[in-house]
Amino acid sequence: MLKITRRLAAFSLLVALPLGAYAQNWALGGYDPVAYLTQNAAVQGRGDVVTSWRGKEYHFASEENRARFEANPRAYTPGFDGLCVVALAEGRSEPGDPRQFVTIGQRVYLVATPARKQRLLEQPRELLMKAKDMWLEIGG
Repeated sequence: MLKITRRLAAFSLLVALPLGAYAQNWALGGYDPVAYLTQNAAVQGRGDVVTSWRGKEYHFASEENRARFEANPRAYTPGFDGLCVVALAEGRSEPGDPRQFVTIGQRVYLVATPARKQRLLEQPRELLMKAKDMWLEIGG
């Protein structure tokens, strides 16, 4: 019975994750980078509304969002190349979760967990300064 429960839990996790998370060259696990700023939400992009930038495929919820991105990709890509800001501030390089983001000013930053998101919201200046130092150290 335990094996069946574990298998069901694993299957449930696979179904819950976006398909883009499994594609090697899909940026942000398939989430729409423009929606972070325009809707303040992590919105799954469509498989048929795509553009390439810096070797990654970015997916969008609409043609309008794709056009916005193509006009200025740097304005919509997360800071620190999508690495978790809190991990960087602590001296580690870890990917952020595209569903966990914080907008500071006009820039989106990813974090790995809801707890780290809360920490970034509480200490944005301190964590961003430390993350920037680490980012420069690792050659970002």
